[in-house]
Amino acid sequence: MGHFRFVLLAFICCIFVPLFSQVRESPDRFRGEGPFDQLIIRGITLINSNGAPPRGPIDVVVENNKITQIEVVGYPGVAIDDKKRPQLIEGGKEIDGTGMYLLPGFVDMHGHIGGKSQGADAEYVFKLWMGHGITTIRDPSCGNGLDWVLKHKKRSEANEITAPRIRAYTVFGQGSYERISTPEMAIKWVQKNAEKGADGIKFFGAPPKIMAAALEENKKLGLRSACHHAQMDVARWNVLNSAQAGLTTMEHWYGLPEALFEDRTVQNYPLDYNYQNEQHRFKEAGRLWAQAAKPYSDHWNKVMEELLTLDFTIDPTFNIYEASRDLQRTRRLEWHEEYTMPSLWRFYMPSKISHGSYWHFWGTEEEVAWKKNYQLWMTFINEYKNRGGRVTAGSDAGFIYQLYGFSYIRELELLREAGFHPLEVIRSATLNGAEALGIDDMVGSIEIGKLADFVIVEENPLQNLKVLYGTGAIKLTEDNEVVRVGGVKYTIKDGIIFDAKQLLEDVRKMVASQKKEEDYEIIQPGVMPKKD
Repeated sequence: MGHFRFVLLAFICCIFVPLFSQVRESPDRFRGEGPFDQLIIRGITLINSNGAPPRGPIDVVVENNKITQIEVVGYPGVAIDDKKRPQLIEGGKEIDGTGMYLLPGFVDMHGHIGGKSQGADAEYVFKLWMGHGITTIRDPSCGNGLDWVLKHKKRSEANEITAPRIRAYTVFGQGSYERISTPEMAIKWVQKNAEKGADGIKFFGAPPKIMAAALEENKKLGLRSACHHAQMDVARWNVLNSAQAGLTTMEHWYGLPEALFEDRTVQNYPLDYNYQNEQHRFKEAGRLWAQAAKPYSDHWNKVMEELLTLDFTIDPTFNIYEASRDLQRTRRLEWHEEYTMPSLWRFYMPSKISHGSYWHFWGTEEEVAWKKNYQLWMTFINEYKNRGGRVTAGSDAGFIYQLYGFSYIRELELLREAGFHPLEVIRSATLNGAEALGIDDMVGSIEIGKLADFVIVEENPLQNLKVLYGTGAIKLTEDNEVVRVGGVKYTIKDGIIFDAKQLLEDVRKMVASQKKEEDYEIIQPGVMPKKD
């Protein structure tokens, strides 16, 4: 999402990030079983990421964190012949997956590791992600500083902390003591960023010559890139310009409607518009797609086909703007009460300085415009997927009432709303993300030779994606009893088995402790606390 404080004060923020913006580091890992010399998941139904339908029962064998066997061991409703199953070695570990579903570990392509302003420390964020089956994240900005993120990346790879594997995309210009103002300066910064060990760069836009030079050098060095095309530069450098110059991934939708303009070159800003006013910014953003070329028109098709030719990845992050089309629903999400930190709730409150907290007088007209915005946006994304384009799943949690982990599952639901078949949703959440990050040789699908990153759930997520939420889904039993079902049962990362519900219980206790310490309760904006 747009973090204008980075755009407008980039060189100041980037210089001093290590001094005042870091969240508390993740503690040593004390959860999770393993890794084991051998792990066998028995009798599971496999939902893979290659578009294949589910099949089972299957035994999946992992040895030293590598998948070595994927064996069909029977038929539904027929007793399994144990003699024909892979044998457990001494010291190995078995999981009885009978009646359960196995998916590849999820990839969150837009996962900021907490935020000082939100009071979201690393352990809190990591456990919310892992509790929802997210085993890989891309940190787009490294807001805690590149060194901090690389330290956690290394510790995650060594499984010293409870955390997803991490890919670090440094915000363009971070660490520079002077504003990057020439192509030569951009090239030098890109080279230095690569030398430091970053996996890529996150852009917010820049003058065309600087963007072109930076992207060309980044591509030469084999690094990947992402861009939120902020309004400050999008009028002269949109998504199509970036893709042509070598950008690998666009974030959100900024810059795409601008590439689709036919009868204008700039957004139709009201003449009293002020970008620093978040209410102005988001209100008018809800009218932007209506200014673009109509779906399936010649220009619309032309832009799409060129992006497809360039093998360009779109990471839409539908969820992060959902409050714009239904504020009351998003504000009252059921997990806020037990899983949202008091500091994070305060950050969400209507404010003129907290990014995305723009609810000064949000109303029906704004929500109707945003609903139409979504229809046009989703039409492009769904058709892009239909024509072979790569669409990924990212959350951008920590802003606008969207909570880490929970918002990622909501993103999957919104991909479904856009028109994706549930199997296509799973592919976006897994293999597509791994491909976009260049790590699909390791993760993203369940194949022999890949690492043991898995999600195990007791309910079929294809029938109802809500069963992936940490709070589960409401279901009526045959005895007319209302129960909660689902929630990820196990998140397995690098062959280590994490009880996903235990991780979420850890988070719930963190939040309860903080509330008790502050004598705090979540209260809706404008409502006064009740007096005893």
